[in-house]
Amino acid sequence: MQAEEGATSMAAEQWDTKTEGPGEAALPVHLPDVRVEVAPVPVDPSMSDEVRGLLAAIRRLESVIDEETLALRAGKKIDFDDFSTRKSRSMLEFVRLMRAQLHLGAEAEVTDEIQNLRRKLEKNRAVLEMHYDAVREVAEIIVRAIREAESDGTYSGRTSQEGK
Repeated sequence: MQAEEGATSMAAEQWDTKTEGPGEAALPVHLPDVRVEVAPVPVDPSMSDEVRGLLAAIRRLESVIDEETLALRAGKKIDFDDFSTRKSRSMLEFVRLMRAQLHLGAEAEVTDEIQNLRRKLEKNRAVLEMHYDAVREVAEIIVRAIREAESDGTYSGRTSQEGK
C-alpha cells in the first residue's frame, strides 16, 4: 500500500507543470484550464483505497489527454515532448496500478472510467493523426518548392519534351 501511495504522490508531484498565460493562445478561443489539479474522487465509504487510487490515476491521464486534444483543436502552440512525457508517465502509473490490482477491473465504476478513457484516447488519436497529416502536407509543399527552386531544369522531363 505504501508503494502505491508513493507512486501516486510522485505522479501528483510530476503533475504540477508550468501553465501558459491566457494571451499565448494562437486563436481567440476560450479553453478551460484543464491543467489544474483533477477533482478528487468522491469519497464513497464502500469504495476501497485501491479503487479510489486507480480512479484518480485514470482521471489524471484523462486530464492530460483532454488538455492535448483541446490545444490541438484550438490550433494552440503546444510542446509535443511535454505531452508525450506526461501521457507516458500517467499511462505507466495507470498500468502499474492495474497490474497490481487486477481484481479491480471488474468494479463497475472502474470499468466505466476505462471505457471513457478509451473514448478520449480515440478522439486524441484522431486529432493527432489529422495534425500529423497537415504537417506532412505542408512539409511536402516545402520540399517541392525547394526542389523546384534548386532545379535548373536540366533533368526535368518537361524541358526535354517542350523542346521537341
